[in-house]
Amino acid sequence: MAKQHDANSVASDLIDFLNASPTAFHAVDEAKRRLKDAGFEQLSEREDWSLQAGKKYFFTRNYSTIVAFAIGKKYVAGNGFHIVGAHTDSPCLKLKPVSKVTKGGYLEVGVQTYGGGLWHTWFDRDLAVAGRVVVKQVQDGSPSYSHRLVRIQDPIMRIPTLAIHLDRGVNDGFKPNTQSHLAPVLATSVKEELNRTVNEIDSINNGDQTEAKKSTDDLKTKNQKHHSLLLKLLAKEIGCEPDHICDFELQACDTQPSIIAGALKEFVFSGRLDNLSMSFCSLKALIDATSTEGSLDDEVGVRMVALFDHEEIGSNSAQGAGSPVMLDAISRVTNAFCSNVKMLEKVVQKSFFVSADMAHALHPNYMDKHEENHQPKLHGGLVIKHNANQRYATNAVTSFIFKEIALKHNLPVQEFVVRNDMPCGSTIGPILASGVGIRTVDVGAPQLSMHSIREMCAVDDVMHSYMHFKVFYMEFSDLDSKLAVDA
Repeated sequence: MAKQHDANSVASDLIDFLNASPTAFHAVDEAKRRLKDAGFEQLSEREDWSLQAGKKYFFTRNYSTIVAFAIGKKYVAGNGFHIVGAHTDSPCLKLKPVSKVTKGGYLEVGVQTYGGGLWHTWFDRDLAVAGRVVVKQVQDGSPSYSHRLVRIQDPIMRIPTLAIHLDRGVNDGFKPNTQSHLAPVLATSVKEELNRTVNEIDSINNGDQTEAKKSTDDLKTKNQKHHSLLLKLLAKEIGCEPDHICDFELQACDTQPSIIAGALKEFVFSGRLDNLSMSFCSLKALIDATSTEGSLDDEVGVRMVALFDHEEIGSNSAQGAGSPVMLDAISRVTNAFCSNVKMLEKVVQKSFFVSADMAHALHPNYMDKHEENHQPKLHGGLVIKHNANQRYATNAVTSFIFKEIALKHNLPVQEFVVRNDMPCGSTIGPILASGVGIRTVDVGAPQLSMHSIREMCAVDDVMHSYMHFKVFYMEFSDLDSKLAVDA
């Protein structure tokens, strides 16, 4: 078991990361901040790269995927990469391109479901919005456009459930219609109209009739796609005019903060543990495995973390694991030290990928949902995932490597296969194993309530995961050199 003081410290750091990351965009922004503080230099994919052995770098794609790497001082072109990969996205409700909905005297916000969420858990929660906004700025008559992150902290929306008196059979099975029943209530139209009228009167009384007319014109034109009330809240948060908001990608998010909880303070209660917990642990592991003086002196490979967007919907995007982003990174680092393009195939065969995605812990109220010999438990350490049909990319060799590292450092490890009579989920592991050809193991910390708006995991497993990834970074090159090469 991890030392409790150390485990609490790492878990508290996770809490800070989670509370700073309501969306994938914010998670990447927080990762950037931490990497820069640790001495990593930001690169642009649009520019040539000039890299040096012993230095640390990162780049982002679409502001929602981030790849960071540290090059060993003894690295030479052709050596391998040891990589931990996770994902920054989670199931959520994303605002539609036309989000303005008015029904029955209510202002509602049109949303679309993203990923396979437990949508019933989104009812009766205090919701806000967060994401990124494209903002127009005008200087000297010339417009320019910038990407801005936005987060409204206050609860401004709610999806109310129907009273049991109007749905007597709800406890026999609550199955909301995702099109009709999931639109959050933003305000009542009566109150919104009164508020708008008062603002116009105030503007006129203050001698600002132009502003009053502009407010009315906004309602009639630009705000046809979105409620003017919502745009005003966003503009106030950003510090711009509502009509300077050109476009946005926003999602509903729970306002309840992530916390360490339970009677013995042994749990993390939070949204987005799947998969920001593994994103955090792998990021922190890379930073700490490369932070001390001399930590890269004997390293012959490249230590890398890759945090992808869009895993929850199949990874098929320009910034998902199904894109060339990781192979591009490996290729560009290799080519910075040698222009022999034929070397890349050898590099891939010398490399190793840890696909880190949260795992299903044994649920005490549904124990029959687990195969009897494979029941991952909270506090039990990282779970190595197996599937004969390659829904996970683990094999005997990759599993051995990961377990051997754990054994050396007395870290607990568990193993999981899904029941034969149940479908199996998947991860970025098989996508990258098949697309890149890299040796891969699928792992994850155990959790409960996966894909709920509010999930839970164990404080100790946060520490176990962080430590396992950290020693993987530090010791994989030496362990891999002792493995027999395929004949």
